[in-house]
Amino acid sequence: MDTQKSYHFVSSVVLVLFFFCDSAFTLDSSFSFINQVVPHHRSRLHSISKLFVFGDSYVDTGNNNFTVQAWKFPYGETFPGFPTGRYSDGLVFTDFLASFMGLRSPMPYEQWNHLSKRRVRSGMNFAQGGTGVFNTYHKVPNITTQISIFKQYIIDGVYNKHDLDKSMALVALSGNDYQQYIIDGGTDEGFRAFVMKVLDQLELNLREIGKIGVKKVVMLNLEPLGCLPNKAVFLSYEKCDQHANNETVFHNMLLQQIVQRLNSETIDSPFQILDLYSAFLSVINKQGGEGYSGITKKAGFKFGNPLLKPCCIATSAEYLCGSVDANGVKQYTLCENPTDNIFWDSVHPSQSGWNAIFSALVSSLAGLYYRLNIHPQRPSISGSGAIS
Repeated sequence: MDTQKSYHFVSSVVLVLFFFCDSAFTLDSSFSFINQVVPHHRSRLHSISKLFVFGDSYVDTGNNNFTVQAWKFPYGETFPGFPTGRYSDGLVFTDFLASFMGLRSPMPYEQWNHLSKRRVRSGMNFAQGGTGVFNTYHKVPNITTQISIFKQYIIDGVYNKHDLDKSMALVALSGNDYQQYIIDGGTDEGFRAFVMKVLDQLELNLREIGKIGVKKVVMLNLEPLGCLPNKAVFLSYEKCDQHANNETVFHNMLLQQIVQRLNSETIDSPFQILDLYSAFLSVINKQGGEGYSGITKKAGFKFGNPLLKPCCIATSAEYLCGSVDANGVKQYTLCENPTDNIFWDSVHPSQSGWNAIFSALVSSLAGLYYRLNIHPQRPSISGSGAIS
């Protein structure tokens, strides 16, 4: 058995254990991140027993195949110590949200299809890293296709009306469509027209999720694209690209209008937005000071300097974090401790970064669930059981 096949075999065996052991793994070092966030809120949020996830790498927990970077070391090195298909050194946004709700992190549908047909109680994750509302060069199911897969599960009886009555959808769109626009030679002059096209399609997707029967639909707005390392690198990781952030604000303004329009057509306003944009900036400004420049550290500074530098950096543009050359030589460098970095790679937060970002969202989450009229129905599960 060659090295690559051997790794895939071992990974598959580990995944079976990771997702299907009758008793969940207890990994205190990782779940301590969640427990710092959720202990005063989790007991309030239990009328929702199913979480269905659509979108891209910010919420994908392992749907992409073994060829993508998220299935290669050093991804997963912080938690659980090996790659799980998450685009991080450990947990991602979905894991924190599910734990906050008192649920296990929803199973990636690809792994459910290939490994087992059980343990669907907490919902299902259909998100695919690299996708958007339109097709991208990553060639993975776009959000429309993800929703179609979900609809087929309902037709097949995997989920029924009772499940949908107790369900919430999480939808994330983190900018892959805009990256594709640039790759395709899109111009600055035509960018905002393209943003409107993206949001028109997203509105159709949100409407379809509502028509299926999911009772609550929560959309992440767009993170500040100009603060991601792939933009900040041109400013020595010391400043956000303000032009890119302005375009992000335009996207988020249109998204807000869409949600208001959708809710105006319903009685119970089931569509809500989680303000990921403000949460990102809150962490950055808290750590580096308002209008962060990277020159001075504030008192109690937690993350490394410069603040926007990722932990895992490819050695050249032709490589990615986790890449090796034909001789197996690593083509990336790693920081000493990922907990010192908000970002793991060129676009994705580290587990520690997600923890800080999610912490910045906790107060708005409590208000969100109040507006969605979610009330306790069952006792809280322990943080260590939130992910199996």
